[in-house]
Amino acid sequence: MKNLSTDALRAFITVLELGGFTHAGEYLGRTQPAISMQIKKLEQTIGKSLLIRRGQSVELTKAGEAFRPYARQILALNDEAVELFSQEMLAGKVRLGIPSEFASTLLPKIVGLFSQSHPNVTLEVTSDLSKNLLHERRRLEFDLILGLHPDPSSVNSNDIVRLDELVWVTSADHDTHQQAPCPLIVAPEGCIYRARAVEQLTESGIPWRLVYTNPDLSGIRSAIEEGLGVTVLAKSTVPDNLKVLKSSDRYPPLGKMAISLVKPQPSGGQAVDRLAEYLAASLN
Repeated sequence: MKNLSTDALRAFITVLELGGFTHAGEYLGRTQPAISMQIKKLEQTIGKSLLIRRGQSVELTKAGEAFRPYARQILALNDEAVELFSQEMLAGKVRLGIPSEFASTLLPKIVGLFSQSHPNVTLEVTSDLSKNLLHERRRLEFDLILGLHPDPSSVNSNDIVRLDELVWVTSADHDTHQQAPCPLIVAPEGCIYRARAVEQLTESGIPWRLVYTNPDLSGIRSAIEEGLGVTVLAKSTVPDNLKVLKSSDRYPPLGKMAISLVKPQPSGGQAVDRLAEYLAASLN
């Protein structure tokens, strides 16, 4: 009788959750070759290929699709047992503030992994503009805030978890980006992406017009897919089916922004620290 390795199962699920071997290795504290070796051993154990690499991303094979729920169930039971008999059982509630721009891309990864590992911790998530989450009047409403900052030099370096490049994004199936004036799809006033797009176009003397405004990234993504216009996103969050435009006279460079993790409360506890670790690993 063959035995499945929980380490290999966790590598498999983490690769799927984080979208690649590199991020999975960073999150699990292993090298990319080590993650690849664990996946290979898992495939040898069950006698089926589970994953197909597509550049930097991965896809499940038919066998991988069928195997995934079993892997999740085994890990969930393992983690539940360890949590139950561990002296360091995490419990309670963590109030997380996350920017609207990141909610639809980052949350699905985090909620799945964190909730499986710590079923006794409740996540209370608020999605809003960074400036609202970090405002002095509201910041104490949260135990942990993921913040976006247009000027990296204005942020405490100890709080920064990543510098991300801002890029112009358009549909891969339409040529809307060639229209004049530049058709912009953006979030409401106060959004860093919107401010940077308008600022750079105006300074470069490039005519532009707002064609669609939506506070939700999924709505903006749908509008881009339909070929309604162009938008600005953090490079790390660009969906695979959208096209990143190279900087040009028509679409000037947008620079970078800082992503921070802020703990407004003096002592948030172990659950807050653990969630911060999850977020930092997903962003690196």
